[in-house]
Amino acid sequence: MEEKKGFKQELGLLDSTMIVIGSMIGSGIFIVSADISRTLGAPGWLIITWFVTGIITLIAALSYGELASMMPHAGGQYVYLREAWNPLTGFLYGWTFYLVIQTGLIAAVAVAFAKYTGVLLPWLSEKNILLQIGGFKISAAQLLAIVSIIVLTYINIKGVRLGKLVQNGFTTAKTSALFLLILFGLILGAGSIAMKANFSDLWTATWTHVSDNKVTGIESIYGFGLIAAIGVAMVGSLFSSDAWNCITFTAGEVKNPKRNIPLSLVLGTGIVTILYIAANFSYLFILPLKGSPDGVTALERGIQFATSDRVATASISVFLGESAAIVMAVLIMISTFGCNNGLILAGARVIYTMAQDKLFFKKTGELNKHHVPANALIAQAVWACLLCLSGTYSDLLDYVVFAVLIFYILTIAGIFRLRVTKPDADRPYKAFGYPVLPFLYIVLAAIICIILLIYKPEYTWPGLIIVVLGIPVYFIWKKFQRN
Repeated sequence: MEEKKGFKQELGLLDSTMIVIGSMIGSGIFIVSADISRTLGAPGWLIITWFVTGIITLIAALSYGELASMMPHAGGQYVYLREAWNPLTGFLYGWTFYLVIQTGLIAAVAVAFAKYTGVLLPWLSEKNILLQIGGFKISAAQLLAIVSIIVLTYINIKGVRLGKLVQNGFTTAKTSALFLLILFGLILGAGSIAMKANFSDLWTATWTHVSDNKVTGIESIYGFGLIAAIGVAMVGSLFSSDAWNCITFTAGEVKNPKRNIPLSLVLGTGIVTILYIAANFSYLFILPLKGSPDGVTALERGIQFATSDRVATASISVFLGESAAIVMAVLIMISTFGCNNGLILAGARVIYTMAQDKLFFKKTGELNKHHVPANALIAQAVWACLLCLSGTYSDLLDYVVFAVLIFYILTIAGIFRLRVTKPDADRPYKAFGYPVLPFLYIVLAAIICIILLIYKPEYTWPGLIIVVLGIPVYFIWKKFQRN
């Protein structure tokens, strides 16, 4: 096969772990705690949401390790779904992955990079409209987002060695900066008035409803209502913790993949989970959770109503004042740029593998002289850039929350199926806690899906429609290939 003779195994355990960490940490940890705080209204439940998200992610990583060691091939989750269930299931994942999941995430992260660059260089902000035709607008931020995607795609076309150097450098920088931010908050915020207020009432849950930046109601929640609220709040934390499985897409380029991929999954997700929980403690040490959208200072607005939901910026502004915006802009620029490098590097391998299966354009299944799928990288970049221009990438990401969870459930359920259908297959690593932990993941993810179906139907049904549209596309494509 081309994969065996074409890909070069350049990624060691450290490189693989850096891809996991770098792909997970984008801009979410600096922002989404505001929305979680509005939905739950209590410091204890804010931490519980991030803790449960971390546990779910770790269980998934521990379970994926078995599939990764069993099938150490480029394509990762696409291959697992194809082998555990059937080619159609694999295609539906790949279709959604290319159309929305990976390219939408790349577009969103690129625009986040551009927005924070605009803090330092106002000419590059989203308010600077370069072209307007009717309702269609192109801002300087969108243009910069596209340029960043093109630059990172070019870097990765030049070979995985260059791509991993960029990944390792940016991941080290942003992880160190996030650690210092956490340390800064925990030390300087210890014993503050905000900390005492937060920890004097950890569990009184309320759902603050907001419209046009105005509070329209505050609802006390308990019992099933609290469980539902946690499920809704976890949409943000789950997406902030997503993309941990990117390393499985690059399995063909990992040294000793049967050992290093499972290890990197556990190490990467474990480190990020600890950092995310610690970051939220840091926020709670400095800012009161509850606040008012009409507040003038960061302390008056609290975590709930941090300006533009930028909780991290608000927390350090308490001590650094206006310079906090610049410090955080630089940190998030580093974080998002490094995050997108990992997403771009890994995502193209799914497209490549689909092309090898004759389920995508033939040219994207070829490797260039640097032993990387250059055409797949270009195809990924083109669609991600179009999503940047469309301005709909954030809506598309909301729509696929439900679909992403369904594919995770199917993948982990595939472990049970493969234990029956391929009992003698080589499994250098077996899922930790099998069958209890994989089954627990399926149950928890299914509960979140049900909650989203009930409380966020505007997000779930569009996601399902995108997936289902792939069914006729699959059969049309197969017929086209036969002819």
